[in-house]
Amino acid sequence: MTAGLDGDAAAYRMLLERLSQHLRSYYRGRLSRVGRGDFEAEDLLQETLLAIHTRRHTYDRAEFFTPWMHAIARYKLIDYLRHTNSSYRDVPLEDAGELTSHADHDGVESSIDLRRLMARLPVKMQQAIKYVKLDGLSVAEAARRSGMTESAVKISIHRGLKALSAVIRPEHKT
Repeated sequence: MTAGLDGDAAAYRMLLERLSQHLRSYYRGRLSRVGRGDFEAEDLLQETLLAIHTRRHTYDRAEFFTPWMHAIARYKLIDYLRHTNSSYRDVPLEDAGELTSHADHDGVESSIDLRRLMARLPVKMQQAIKYVKLDGLSVAEAARRSGMTESAVKISIHRGLKALSAVIRPEHKT
């Protein structure tokens, strides 16, 4: 997205192609849950790609692309369902989670974002978080694997998660 914003037409075209594949699967999965078909998924895909294109200037380069793109896709789906099915007209946005919950392929996108976040941390913190929080190892086993003490593993996890939290939700100072 950033290369496209900088004028790289080939990169932008590649982004749109990848988004087409991803969003087509996203919409097919969501619409099949409510008895809708591929034709409607294609319509939503086109609407969403157009919205991403026309709103690309609103993308904040300092933020991750995936959540921005998914927000647009989610709102397009909810709007579509509200306009085409009377049973969804009065569904509040916050209650639409069942229809818009992420499918398994969305985990791939999230893991890319997670790797980018984790790369900001020192290696020891990355290891401690990966071993305990992602791989499910005990603190003792993580300590053995990383060559750290159990206390150091606990401290690294605490500080690493605090640092990640600060990156994800920076405090706004006035």
